[in-house]
Amino acid sequence: MFPEYKDLIDSLKGKEVGFDRLYDKHSELNAEIEKMTAKDGYDEDIIDKLKKEKLLLKDEILAYLKNAEAK
Repeated sequence: MFPEYKDLIDSLKGKEVGFDRLYDKHSELNAEIEKMTAKDGYDEDIIDKLKKEKLLLKDEILAYLKNAEAK
């Protein structure tokens, strides 16, 4: 996610609690989606909900990165 911000992400992880919370939640959702879709007969509605939540987190992470970059 966001390879252009790799160095900034590495510098924020473990040092910024707010960033860690967003990043970890995004990673958890990603793992959950992968786990659920690996099974036959998964619930599309639940997957769609999780994907929307993950996308919102991604937007928040990008905003956080842009703000940190501007400092």
